[in-house]
Amino acid sequence: MIVFSAGPDGVFRGPGIESRCAIGKGGVRPAAEKREGDGASPIGLWSLKRVLYRPDRVERPRTGLPVAEIAPNDGWCDAPDDPAYNRPVTLPYPASAENLWRDDHVYDVIVILGHNDDPVVPGAGSAIFWHLARPDFRPTEGCVAVPLDVMLEALAAAKPGDALEIKA
Repeated sequence: MIVFSAGPDGVFRGPGIESRCAIGKGGVRPAAEKREGDGASPIGLWSLKRVLYRPDRVERPRTGLPVAEIAPNDGWCDAPDDPAYNRPVTLPYPASAENLWRDDHVYDVIVILGHNDDPVVPGAGSAIFWHLARPDFRPTEGCVAVPLDVMLEALAAAKPGDALEIKA
C-alpha cells in the first residue's frame, strides 16, 4: 500500500516524490471536528477512491485507480440537509453544489478521497479532494492541492487500496 502525505508544513510526500502543496485555509483539524465550510483539511488516512479529469484540458491520467471524465454538468453536493450531501450530482441541482467543471485549472484532475463517505454524516465536510494547486499555492477550502506534474507522477504509482494521509 502506498501512503501519500501532506500536512501543515506545506509539503506533499510519496515514494520518490517531495513537493510543495496547499492545504485548507483553516489549517488541519481532527476529522471528528471537521465541519462544512470551516476551510480545514481533516486529519486522517483517506483512501483514494477514483480520479476525475477534464478531457478538454489533460490526457487521461495513467493510474491503477478508477478514472472518469468530468462533464460540464458535473457537480458535488455541499448542502448538509440534502440527501445527496457529499455525493456527485448533475447540475443544475436544486440544493447547493460545487461545479466540478471550473474556469480555473484546479479541478483539471481530482482524486476523490474517502472522507465522510461511509456513512455520510451531514455537516461533517464535503468535497474533500486531492486536486491541482493554483500557481501561487493559495490555500484550499479543505482539500490537498499539488502541481499537475506531481499529481500525474503520484497517480502513475497509485492503485486501489492506496491512501492520502493528512497529518497534524
